[in-house]
Amino acid sequence: MKAPSDGGEPAASPGAPKARRLVDLAVAFGRVGLFGFGGGPAFLPLIQREVERRGWLSREAYIDALAFGNALPGPITTKLAGYVGYTVAGAAGATVALLALCVPTIVMMIALASLYTLYGDAPAVTAFLTGLRPVVIALLLVVVITFVPTALVHTDRRVARTVLCAIAFALAVGAGIHPALLIVAGGLIGTTLLRSA
Repeated sequence: MKAPSDGGEPAASPGAPKARRLVDLAVAFGRVGLFGFGGGPAFLPLIQREVERRGWLSREAYIDALAFGNALPGPITTKLAGYVGYTVAGAAGATVALLALCVPTIVMMIALASLYTLYGDAPAVTAFLTGLRPVVIALLLVVVITFVPTALVHTDRRVARTVLCAIAFALAVGAGIHPALLIVAGGLIGTTLLRSA
């Protein structure tokens, strides 16, 4: 496994003791759970950063896991935590990653819900939420900008993939087609028309 690019502690290698890998998973997904704001997609750049800096998945493997996870029901962040955890340390790794991701969020949500019922109409709370929304949108744009080169540009059949992306976007926005249908259609088109030679 490669060392992180930000000068932190090196990630545990695949041959490292399982306990070390579990601690690394707890730290990585605990960070995401503590510092992720907004909906599930806003967590994606945080998960990607933890996964790539620790060398657990390449960018291509992360995008594949993201695509596969989107084809299944449920929140994408928990599916990614389970997948990465399982890849790094088996079933115990999946459990640790899921708990580290979810427990901080659950605790904070209960605390914030209690405060919101008391102070939700306060001008400071309203102003805070108003400022938070654009940041969440910016994080979603970071995900898109980060994935475009790998998913559309530096790949085979880039024109066909870009056209498929544009059509899926138009159908989702213009026709209100459910994302699950678009995901299944994209998978079928990929297996029949866009496979690498």
